[in-house]
Amino acid sequence: MERNICVIKDVNENQIVVINDIRFKGRQNIDWDEVEQYLRQYVGELVEIAESKEIIYIGNDLPDEYTGSNYTAKLKGALAKAKANAAQGIPEMIEIAENKRFRENLAKKHDKNARFGWY
Repeated sequence: MERNICVIKDVNENQIVVINDIRFKGRQNIDWDEVEQYLRQYVGELVEIAESKEIIYIGNDLPDEYTGSNYTAKLKGALAKAKANAAQGIPEMIEIAENKRFRENLAKKHDKNARFGWY
């Protein structure tokens, strides 16, 4: 699937993912099933974090987790549209992730999953 995405730097040299197309349109509600279907194209991809060279596998739980949360269900208007369209830049966002923040988030998720027996 063709994507019009680029990574640029702001005035502080921070990298930013720019999504040049509005793929998911709508004034009232976003079709989250369509967004979930779009995200399925990423499943199985390996993305390298540029800073650490760590390889991240995009698993099959991504589409449902991204679109099916209680938070997502409550989103309306511009926020829903922004989240839906941000799905287009997920590989690039992973690529520019700062390793420290990624590891902290991953550790919290794994700790929570282990405590609740979700493994």
